Amino acid sequence: MSGETGIDLYDATANASASVVIRRYSTSFAWSSRLLEPSMRDHIARVYALVRLADELVDGPAEAAGMDAAMRSALLDELEADTERALRMGFSTNLIVHAFGLTARRHGIDMELCRPFFASMRADVDATAFEPGALEDYIYGSAEVVGLMCLAVFEAGQTRPEDERRRLHDGARSLGAAFQKINFLRDYAADHDVLGRSYFPGTADGLTEDAKADAVASIRADLRVADDAIPLLVRGCRASVWAARELFCELADRLESATAADLMRTRVRVPDAVKLRILARAVAMRAHR
Repeated sequence: MSGETGIDLYDATANASASVVIRRYSTSFAWSSRLLEPSMRDHIARVYALVRLADELVDGPAEAAGMDAAMRSALLDELEADTERALRMGFSTNLIVHAFGLTARRHGIDMELCRPFFASMRADVDATAFEPGALEDYIYGSAEVVGLMCLAVFEAGQTRPEDERRRLHDGARSLGAAFQKINFLRDYAADHDVLGRSYFPGTADGLTEDAKADAVASIRADLRVADDAIPLLVRGCRASVWAARELFCELADRLESATAADLMRTRVRVPDAVKLRILARAVAMRAHR
């Protein structure tokens, strides 16, 4: 039986709760995160858990439980306030928030990154269409800041020349943006038909081939920036980030091959066999680092 008591037991329980979230909600991210150094793995799970908790609040489960838009917005405000308290005080009665707070306080993740995230989540409470400038702000808050949070974990204790810090910063933002745009295309049917959302400008009445092509070109540009930064990452995280990048690049390839009409009806996915092949290559990469 564990000898942990008091705050140590509470911290460990919060950490275990975050680990359950990443395992239950994302097989791909859970497997790729297992390639991380153990010192990083728990921290990334904590970041993922808070992001997922907020996402589930504004999307399906809360609404299915009978929470209308006003109530979901109020609950999101409470979650943001709770997160800010945890960053300031180091404790929360919400185990997921508590776990995130432990990681944030240790790695210098502050509300400058958290506020844009919650602002983007708040935009999802109401069905909406985004104009170009608003979409850029949304992607920054919903995805790019998450990349920067992960980078803060990966770079703990590192000393870098300014040019390397900038390349890593830009790469983290661009990889997050690419992942988000890929999700927008992959989930177009559900976002549009079920949630009433249209993320890419000009697609409220349907996804066109031109709009799809523009989105794919933007994704490719983001991935090029990310690819410039990945070799600079410390070895403890490089294989994991590469695996996540490859999984999403495979999705991007399949999205590009699909027609706009297909994406309006179905959700493209990467077959398990392809995922396993990518993960096997990442494992080999990690073993020979």
